[in-house]
Amino acid sequence: MDPLKRPSPTDSSEQPGSPGQGGGPPSGPSPDAWRALPAAQQPDWPDPAALHTVLSALSSAPPLVFAKECDTLLDRLGEVARGEAFLLQGGDCAETLDTVSAESVRGKLEVLLQMAAVLTYAAGLPVVKVGRIAGQYAKPRSRPTETRDGVTLPSYRGDAVNGLAFTAEARTPDPARLERVYHACAATLNLLRAFTSGGHADLHRVHEWNRDFLSLSVAERRYERLADEIDAALAFIRACGMSTSTMRTTEVFASHEALLLDYESALVRTDPDTGRRYALSGHLLWIGERTRRLDGAHVAFAADVSNPIGVKLGPDAAVGDVLALLDRLDPARTPGRLTFITRMGRGLVRDRLPALVEAVRAEGARVAWVCDPMHGNTFTAPSGHKSRHFDDVLDEITGFFEVHRALGTHPGGVHMELTGEDVTECLGGSNEVRSDDLHLRYQTACDPRLNRAQSMDLAFRVAEWLSAEKRQPGRARPVRAADLPGFARAAAPVG
Repeated sequence: MDPLKRPSPTDSSEQPGSPGQGGGPPSGPSPDAWRALPAAQQPDWPDPAALHTVLSALSSAPPLVFAKECDTLLDRLGEVARGEAFLLQGGDCAETLDTVSAESVRGKLEVLLQMAAVLTYAAGLPVVKVGRIAGQYAKPRSRPTETRDGVTLPSYRGDAVNGLAFTAEARTPDPARLERVYHACAATLNLLRAFTSGGHADLHRVHEWNRDFLSLSVAERRYERLADEIDAALAFIRACGMSTSTMRTTEVFASHEALLLDYESALVRTDPDTGRRYALSGHLLWIGERTRRLDGAHVAFAADVSNPIGVKLGPDAAVGDVLALLDRLDPARTPGRLTFITRMGRGLVRDRLPALVEAVRAEGARVAWVCDPMHGNTFTAPSGHKSRHFDDVLDEITGFFEVHRALGTHPGGVHMELTGEDVTECLGGSNEVRSDDLHLRYQTACDPRLNRAQSMDLAFRVAEWLSAEKRQPGRARPVRAADLPGFARAAAPVG
């Protein structure tokens, strides 16, 4: 692809492409119009001149991803929105600069590929694989400051802004970190491309990893039948002379929350072939629950770029707000342009989600509905660690599926915080992590993640649900959790 040029911030005459072609935004104001609007969760940079220098360098740097890759993901998410595919989005809560390595990237990629293999077979649909990776370096915070032992310092806002150590030096926002993040993202994406193009995503190889997982899991007998069925399917593919490594199995896209608008804007480029603007820091960007104000800068920024866009919706999301977000971010009703990521908690998803889904359907919109079962189920354990329980995570996913099956709509996917490492941050799972285990390998920089075994547990449990639903003759009635073994409503949250 030809090099992409960044639009001039003062050029208000630019006319991007039609919103019906490639999901581009409508013609409108200057690409920097968001600067005149309130922007929540932005750092208080102490040195504006240093910030300007860094942003100028990023504005002339090569893009991290390419417009055609974003368009490919738009097509894939269009399949999800139409009920023809399933989205698996997962990765770190917060990436850190000191953990970028081939081993770390490979671990995250492998667990996504393993989960996707199981879900592809169970759903009978392609699984679109999107990592929370190569950009998840900034975090919104509930409070701007943190106090310990009478000392108050700025909150940790992710490695793109400041450091985790509780010292004045580490917690001071430093714009030089933005350039370090850019280079870390470039290295991560290079590793992802090398692994996926180098045979690492071959389906037969991935299934062998799944077999290894089962051999070490106490739940081996529970999942054995599904694994045997996948064995038979792979044998059939090989017997027909077909390859188990194809373009669709090797596609892995990158996503992150578009939180730091100065950074995101510096990486906006105009595609010379179409005239459309793209935020080329990642393929899919999402707006968080704390920053989705209709009159805010984040929504304005997202409305002006052609990437697929996600929006997090918590339990207090109102129908009117959701419809307004739909009109603002997807006025052309392009399948795949908009993904609504619900994060309502196991106790509220069954009550709050139906009205939103019904309202969007009544508008005739084709959005991807995705469940984030992590953020609404966080609690503080007696040890003081933030944690989540596997059963609560599973129950919210089940409730999400129940709502969509009852309404006859498509449960488009799941959005997880997970890692390929053997951490002890979330409780439960077949190889159970207990409260007393949390301190052993609690390594997250922010929120707790499912470890590799728990992630695979979850994939097999969701696969059980999908397989059972697929076997329902004519889908005469919605499948509910009580119909399926092991999907009884979870107990009350721990802690």
